[in-house]
Amino acid sequence: MLNYTTYLNPNSNQWVTFVHGAGGSSAIWFKQIRAFKAEFNVLILDLRGHGSSKPKLKDAFKSKYTFDAITNDIIEVINHLKITNSHFIGISLGTILIRNLAEKHPSKVLSMIMGGAIMKLNFRSQILIKVGVTFKSIVPYMYLYKLFAFIIMPRKNHKKSRLIFVNEAKKLYQKEFVRWFKLTSEINPLLRFFRTKDINIPTLYVMGAEDHLFLPSIKKITEKHLKSTLLVIEKCGHVVNIEQPEVFNTNTIQFIKNRLLD
Repeated sequence: MLNYTTYLNPNSNQWVTFVHGAGGSSAIWFKQIRAFKAEFNVLILDLRGHGSSKPKLKDAFKSKYTFDAITNDIIEVINHLKITNSHFIGISLGTILIRNLAEKHPSKVLSMIMGGAIMKLNFRSQILIKVGVTFKSIVPYMYLYKLFAFIIMPRKNHKKSRLIFVNEAKKLYQKEFVRWFKLTSEINPLLRFFRTKDINIPTLYVMGAEDHLFLPSIKKITEKHLKSTLLVIEKCGHVVNIEQPEVFNTNTIQFIKNRLLD
């Protein structure tokens, strides 16, 4: 089972589950925990191969990495804790997992908050992935990861986010990085499906105004999907929860509270 941590609030029956992105860990939510545990029950977890969710040696080369398999890892924790349903907050690739979870297990998802959401890969993103696929087994993964981090978060004010993600990624092994990178073969048809199919779950997209790779597609999605709302944070890049934590926390907590009134 995935490594996880819970923070229980005796005054709330609402759960909020945080899902990090590829190369990160539950540590990236350090600026959210205090604010959220004061309002809700909180679950943070490390995806397989990340943080403290290290694969057992005997299983290291057996289990296949697919979006469905990784989504099931999250459901396993939810069921183990007997959580009936939850609000879900994700960042970057974590938003794909949350959207997939909502598709497979809609009764588990009360609302979705998608930070730095990835719902379409533009031409530059697809070139990045092709470069990664070509060199993933021969180039030390940290060189590739640092390159990707810089292209996704290029500005001076994105430096803190880059450093946090690069430092977390250092805890991965080369083989683990390669296994996650193979997921890119699934990503385009999955994202195409998500873009074309609306879902009856309240969704807040929280994007940085400087998230040049992913913001344009999210604007189009929120124009078409009835239950979707877009919040664009100025002077902010891809990792909105780290770069603008107070704005992120205030707006996302209020979004959840508003759902409780619906």
